[in-house]
Amino acid sequence: MTQDNSLPILYSFRRCPYAMRARLALYYAGIKCEIREVILRDKPPELLAISPKATVPVLLLPDGTIIEESYDILKWALEKNDPKAWRCHIDICDQWVKENDGYFKAALNKYKYSSQHIDDSSENHRKEGEKLLLKVEKNLERNKFILGDEPSVVDLALFPFIRQFAFVDKEWFSSSSYKYLKKWLDYHLSSKSFLSIMHKYKQWNYGDKVIYFPHDSL
Repeated sequence: MTQDNSLPILYSFRRCPYAMRARLALYYAGIKCEIREVILRDKPPELLAISPKATVPVLLLPDGTIIEESYDILKWALEKNDPKAWRCHIDICDQWVKENDGYFKAALNKYKYSSQHIDDSSENHRKEGEKLLLKVEKNLERNKFILGDEPSVVDLALFPFIRQFAFVDKEWFSSSSYKYLKKWLDYHLSSKSFLSIMHKYKQWNYGDKVIYFPHDSL
């Protein structure tokens, strides 16, 4: 397949929640790009050359602009195409993402890798993360989704991280009292967008044939 130099290039890693957020945003906006799957222990020099921070996602635009943060990629995608007018909720989303990417992600990391954080118990790390789960649950008691009865940019931005939190201990989450959050999570896990953005790509190396995202648009 011939490379289309008019399209962005996305460096991604399938299981990274930040990369999931970026892919979901690009999928929502209907933005086609070249995708390069990165193995984090074997990062390609092409990624390191444009983004020394060496984390994914990274979006390289045709004009050479580099977007290195998932939430910035999300905002860029919505500026390009916003079929459901989600940008009207960006200010609210900023507040949710500040909490999600702040204390919640810190607690999630310690909860998931509790053996590396012996300063506190896994349960305490989980309880810290549950502060956000409780906020989401309260909203879902009133609405089908976080801001209302239709999905919004907030749901998209938070879902990959709540998914990861729930999957640390599936038995605990399944037996928890988060009645509405479980339904919300199940909805997103079975959505067309999530199933598409979780397509498995082989590790990218220089010289490989070009692979385009999203998979179901090819």
